[in-house]
Order: sequence, then structure tokens, then C-alpha cells
Amino acid sequence: MLVLLLASLPLAAGDDRPTILVLGDSISAGYGVAVEDGWVGRLSARLEAENYPHQVVNASITGDTTSGGRSRLPDALERHGPAIVIIELGGNDGLRGQPLDAMRGNLQAMIERAREADARVLLLGIRLPPNYGRAYIERFIGVYEGLADTTGVALVPRVLEGVGERREFMQDDGIHPNAEGHAVILDNVWPTLEPLVKATPVPR
Repeated sequence: MLVLLLASLPLAAGDDRPTILVLGDSISAGYGVAVEDGWVGRLSARLEAENYPHQVVNASITGDTTSGGRSRLPDALERHGPAIVIIELGGNDGLRGQPLDAMRGNLQAMIERAREADARVLLLGIRLPPNYGRAYIERFIGVYEGLADTTGVALVPRVLEGVGERREFMQDDGIHPNAEGHAVILDNVWPTLEPLVKATPVPR
């Protein structure tokens, strides 16, 4: 509820710091961990530690799909005017067996809409559990890789690399990362995100 409340509030008047908008599901909402222990909360701390002026708005909702994100994005763009949009969606589409063509279309529409709003975009890919079968998993991963090829969007192919296969980094449900896992997620995201941060014009 706190994440939703913060995401729904406009930024303070006169605050012209560049904004990073995170649009995701439970991974980015930080399900089961304290706000400051989620990878998005840790991102805010790292930006400050690295002396970047950027602020982070977390518009992630547990259980969200690419369809939900697509419907929410226009309002979030208008409300927050982000310089960077991070899209971490698709995992729930895959887990629910939703059509991959629809997932691809939703992600592409979000990329295009964010770019129309003059935002740089970072796409975070998710890998499904092995029980979904190798063929489906490869097609699922191919959605992210294909969008990166066709749109040129920045991509972290597997945001849970080094996390999902390590029990010590996962909560008891075996689906959601714990606090230590979120630290690894940020380390996976940062090398691709930082160039976008550096390229953001900063008001003087």
C-alpha cells in the first residue's frame, strides 16, 4: 500500500531532479521485504552514494502483467515526467500462460509510449522456472531479446541471474527474492542502467 501511495503522488512542486520510473510486478514492488531492502529502494541509496541527483518513483504492483503496466503507464508518465523508465514486467504473463504475442505487443507499446515522452527505457527480462519446458522458456526469453534487437532498447536479459537458482537468496515461497537477493538484482541492473543515468541532462 505504501508503494502504491507514493507512486500515486505527484512529485513536489519545484523539484526538477531527473526521475527514474520503475514499472514492475512483485519483484520490483519488493514483495516480502522492507521497502529499503528491495532492489528499487537500494537503487535510491546507490544513486545518492554515487552522487547522482536522480529520484526514484516505484510504480510497481505485485501480480501485475504487461497488460496492466501498459494501461497504467500513460498516467505515470504524465504525473512524473520521468527521464528514465525501467520496465520489469512479463513474469506473470508467462506464469499464467498468456499469449507471448500479446506480451510482446504490450512491452513494445510501453517502450514506444515512454520514448514518445522523451524517456530513455531499460527493459528487464525474467526467466521462467524450468518446469515450463525448455521450448516455452526459450520463446519467452526471446520476447525480450527480440525487442532489444528491433527497438534498440537497453536490456538486462535475466534480472534474476544468480538469484533464482540460489535458495539462500529466495524467500520460502521459492518465487520472490529475499533482501540479499534484491542486492544481487541491483548489481545485475546497475551496469546497464548507469550509462542511462549518466546520459540524463541534469538541470543546473
